[in-house]
Amino acid sequence: MAEAGTLHDAFIEELRDAYDAEKQLTKALKKMAKAAASDGLRSAFESHLQETEGHVERLEQVFASIDEKPRGKHCEGVAGIIEEGKAVMEEELDEVTLDACLIASGQRAEHYEMAAYGTLVAWARAMGHNQAAGLLEETLEEEKAADRKLTQLAESGINQEAADLAHPERGGNGNTAVATMRRAKAPAVRRKAR
Repeated sequence: MAEAGTLHDAFIEELRDAYDAEKQLTKALKKMAKAAASDGLRSAFESHLQETEGHVERLEQVFASIDEKPRGKHCEGVAGIIEEGKAVMEEELDEVTLDACLIASGQRAEHYEMAAYGTLVAWARAMGHNQAAGLLEETLEEEKAADRKLTQLAESGINQEAADLAHPERGGNGNTAVATMRRAKAPAVRRKAR
């Protein structure tokens, strides 16, 4: 009979999952930034890409702090979120709607990561891995900040512009001039490259 795993074993498995997730997200964020029409959204994705590269390095520090070799385990959850995001980028959508969908995809990833890092922080603290907990807490706070930034972008006009384009008969809420300017700058529908 195999020996039962401990919380420490589960912690290492979760770290490996997070390590792989961050590596997958570095690739996905590059594609999302390229697909974004809004300069603010593109900038947010590019900024978070840099943070995500730092998250990989920080996880390597966490592994070192508990005398483990950094190694990933395929993260199915993030892989699924990325696949959903790819599918959206392949649809024919107007630019502002695509931006709204990119924000939604980004937030799905952020919420997944916030749950994972929240658990990792709690487990690290419970086991007395204080250095690891501090490093993981830094990443958790950056994931929360990225989520807030995406919410801010959505609420500062992207969602409303997309809604105004979807239902022009409703007259919008004053953002129709912005939406009209955006439509004039680029084709209303564009096909995203894979």
